[in-house]
Amino acid sequence: MSKAEKEIFDAAPWHGKTKQYDFIKEGVIAVVVVALIVTFFSFLMGSPDDKPLTFKGWAVSNSDNFYATTVQELAGTSGTATYGAPYNKNGQGLNIGPLWLQRWAGVTRPIDTVNDFVIAPLSTQVMSTDIANAVSTWNAAPVSQQKTWATSYDDAITKVEGKISAVATGAYGPVPALAQGLTDMAKAGALDAALLSQGGFFQTDNTKQILFFGDGSYLDDAGTAANLQGGTWGMMNETGRYPGQAWLWLYSFWYQIPPFTNENSKPIGANADAYIMAIMGVMSLGLILIPIIPGIKTLPMRIPIHRGIWSEYYKSQGIKRSKRR
Repeated sequence: MSKAEKEIFDAAPWHGKTKQYDFIKEGVIAVVVVALIVTFFSFLMGSPDDKPLTFKGWAVSNSDNFYATTVQELAGTSGTATYGAPYNKNGQGLNIGPLWLQRWAGVTRPIDTVNDFVIAPLSTQVMSTDIANAVSTWNAAPVSQQKTWATSYDDAITKVEGKISAVATGAYGPVPALAQGLTDMAKAGALDAALLSQGGFFQTDNTKQILFFGDGSYLDDAGTAANLQGGTWGMMNETGRYPGQAWLWLYSFWYQIPPFTNENSKPIGANADAYIMAIMGVMSLGLILIPIIPGIKTLPMRIPIHRGIWSEYYKSQGIKRSKRR
């Protein structure tokens, strides 16, 4: 078939078999059937979602860890406090060779772990005399003195591996009282709302809660229990292991192979996230540009799989397939 004949054939009206199809009717039936099935199983099984993580649950289930994390927030040694941009300037952030991505982006979401996570929430409550005095003492002290108190207490807790009752007596200033006050506040269920109220009128910004959770072991333990750690390729939204967000397997894949698995490897190491982001960016760009990449865009013509797929149609229409020259 010549090129002109093929163009005429492709432009000709369809003369094959047709079947009437009521799109509205089929759509309504599908919606009704699915709604009935979902309603039935929702009554039978209930919601598949796990209960939300809360500061009350953390403080009640592992009060020592919550207490120790509070001290780290005051000392400026927590993951959030030392992270760098976009939260603060206390870390260099991720880089790809000479490209310091986080540092260049700057501090766009400033978070002061001392005030945002501890002092401000405590100040929203009707405090006991001991806690009120501790807050006043902390606020009146110079930053250097605050740092000395909190760092000394943080070091003392680290020495006893987080067991608060075993911490030796020392010059810790108001830090123990502040940590105990926030722990009691969390146990009462008041800390969740206090942190959420800092996000704005509509209270939809959970950044501070997530960062505070991430500084302790509570969120990490929950991820381990749900098989969501990197070693189990955990990157999903649903409860349990399956089905998860299967389309994210390619991102998770890179974390399972060297050198991305070794935090001490150079130059990747702790910058694995940035390098994997760059790799996936290049791969995604390649996928987008397939129509204009020489050699790739003509693969369907050079590997004529479509001819085999349409062979029965060509045969029924009496079309002879010509070999590509």
